[in-house]
Amino acid sequence: MRVMHVGSEVFPFSRSGGLGDVLGALPAVQARLLTGPEDQVTVVSPWYASLSGTPQELWRGRLPELGADAGDVTVGELRVDGVRYLFIGLREFHRPGLYHTDDVWRYSLFGRAVLPVLRLLDAVPDVLHGHDWQAGLAVAHAHLAGIQTTFSIHNLAYQGKWNLAEASRWTGLPGWAFGPDGLEFHGDINFMKAGLIFADHVTTVSPTYALEITTPQYGEGLEGLLIRLNHEGRLSGIINGLDQERWDPRNDPDVPAYSDLEGKEAARAVLRAEFGLDDAPILATVSRLADQKGIDLLIEALGDLVPHWNVVVLGGGDPLLTAALTGWSQHPRVAFAQGLNEPLAHRIYAGADAFAMPSRFEPCGLSQMISMRYGTLPVVRETGGLVDTVPHEVGFRFPGATPEALAAACLEARQTFDDHPEWSSRVERAMSLDFSWDGPAAQYLALYRRLGEG
Repeated sequence: MRVMHVGSEVFPFSRSGGLGDVLGALPAVQARLLTGPEDQVTVVSPWYASLSGTPQELWRGRLPELGADAGDVTVGELRVDGVRYLFIGLREFHRPGLYHTDDVWRYSLFGRAVLPVLRLLDAVPDVLHGHDWQAGLAVAHAHLAGIQTTFSIHNLAYQGKWNLAEASRWTGLPGWAFGPDGLEFHGDINFMKAGLIFADHVTTVSPTYALEITTPQYGEGLEGLLIRLNHEGRLSGIINGLDQERWDPRNDPDVPAYSDLEGKEAARAVLRAEFGLDDAPILATVSRLADQKGIDLLIEALGDLVPHWNVVVLGGGDPLLTAALTGWSQHPRVAFAQGLNEPLAHRIYAGADAFAMPSRFEPCGLSQMISMRYGTLPVVRETGGLVDTVPHEVGFRFPGATPEALAAACLEARQTFDDHPEWSSRVERAMSLDFSWDGPAAQYLALYRRLGEG
């Protein structure tokens, strides 16, 4: 089986969040599970100016499929852990960072370039698996070329929308594809919808989120289409896994080694010393500072939390949330570190006692899995993948997206913390949970095979 993943980021070469983590882990596990001489797992992603790593150039030239105004296209390759990574270089991606305001245009070009590049390299797959709206157009072209396609929704809130009259000229698709039953969406073009319509099967990153997005509350205007896909048996949820090597408390170079729970105590001491915290237990969050993540709820609840907890927050994003956390960081029990800092994130996951995720919606979430692997008990809102991964006997769940509901769940966690045998039992159960990619990777391979047989 020749499997190809298409996505806008892949760890460790490019990453802004969970999508990069998934594409950095899932293909490698699939490559390990596929052992035949003709099996191949490939990942295709843009060749950003800020790409970490230096691909070997395979090809450079013009692609007629992109139109006469397109510049040279460069294709590079890296091979790591049995996976072939192909990077497509377009002049529109020769700028700092990953995402910009003209991304619909840029990923239109990328999506149109994928199939011609694969043909040039004689690398057309049996199954093309696109991830999120940036890969929607690649899925459409692959489907029209007779290739089996899977499309994964990592976050339905981001859809790749633009003015229909302008953007339809960027796609290379036939005219019939732009009606209400096609890519048109309230007068715009919608590349998330392209992936949904043209894929042979659509997945989301958790079973609960797959159900949630068929409702008006979570469907982002696409719930009608998603209901239809669900009724046709073409929508399902497969929970994400966790990179077991990157997040391993027993072999993590950024934290004291966990030979047993004494390692947890040592990690807590390191975190307390780093931020000058007192001996109260530590409640932490590592997150984008965004409305989706419910960080405003955490901020509103801080007055109720600090009598019981030290609170540590790492993240960047919304300027208003950043300013509010900066102000709260003057409190002796509140520590705020702005930005992305992976070594610090490891120290926080390891050193905290509890981990807050008050998300308004959470397609899957990785932070709750990471925290449990490090013996840090999650306090989560009952939504999406948080429902599917946090057992009642391990973490603390609350239904309402309100600061009061969050504070009440954190108080329950604090009271449980004082019951040392109960807390220790929960920690041991948390650290014994299996969040490896082996199960999800096998589920995806089984799905690909079913598509091939259908």
